[in-house]
This record gives sequence, structure tokens and C-alpha cells, in this order.
Amino acid sequence: MNMREKIEVAAARYPDQRSAIMPALLIAQKEHGHLPGPVLEEVADILGVERIWVYELATFYTLFRTEPVGVFHLQLCDNVSCMLRGSEDLLRHLEAVLGIKKDGTTLDGLFTLSTVECLGACEMAPVMQVGDDYHGGLDIARIDALLERLRAMTGQAIGADPATAAPLGE
Repeated sequence: MNMREKIEVAAARYPDQRSAIMPALLIAQKEHGHLPGPVLEEVADILGVERIWVYELATFYTLFRTEPVGVFHLQLCDNVSCMLRGSEDLLRHLEAVLGIKKDGTTLDGLFTLSTVECLGACEMAPVMQVGDDYHGGLDIARIDALLERLRAMTGQAIGADPATAAPLGE
């Protein structure tokens, strides 16, 4: 089933096509990896809704990405509970270890680092979302272990030269 068909099936569950925008955006993002302008326009056209409605939702929620991200999108919560439990220190550590600033992507394309206002998991503070998975009770050692596991999933060791690393998917 192609993206259009998936969106049409999802939209059929809603009495108003505007209500189907979020599920449609999730389908489109899964298909394309992110939601550039032409994809947003296509979603609006498929649903028969105003393009601005689609754009508003895609740019409001942090779960939608309008720019490409790395293989692993590290989203560190910086709301008050996480901040009080050290998320600012974790952000500085991640920036140093990955060699990028917040909202940047590593040269090898593995990691994009961003902060989000709230992940709704205060009981796990500080918490970070990677893909669909939450990682809580974080400290520097847990962050380093998580990064090592993620790199191992792609066959890249910490400190590996991205120019000589095996391409992803091999």
C-alpha cells in the first residue's frame, strides 16, 4: 500500500478530514523520514484540507520533523523536572561527546541532538527520547552506554572516523 492509500484508509476513520491530519502526518513522516514542504502539501491535497492546517500541526508538535534528522534523533527533555535533575549538564555532555550543538547532526549522519519542552515522563527525569523509546534516570554514564549501544547497532565504534566507517545498512 502506498502513502496515499494508507492516508486514505486512516482518514476514513474520521468524520472530518481535518481530524485525520495528525495520523496522516505520521504516515507521511514514516514514509519520507521527515516532512518537507512538498510532502505537507501532498498530505493536505490527499485529505482535501487547507495546507495551512497541515503546516500548523507539522510545525507545532516536536514529534514531527520538517528537516532531515540523523539515524538516531536524541530528544532530551529540558522541562523543569529534567532540568532540576541535571538535563543541562547532560546536554553539554552530549554536545561535547557528539561534537555538535543542540539542533545539529553529526557528520556521519548518525545522531541529531535536540531538546524538547516536555516528554511527559517526569517520574523518569532526566529523560530522553530516541526514536519511539524513552530512556530515563539518565546520568553521564547511562548516556555514554546508550550512545555506545546505538553506535553498535550501526557497526560504528565511539571515535570511529566517519570517512572510513561502513555505510549504514551494510
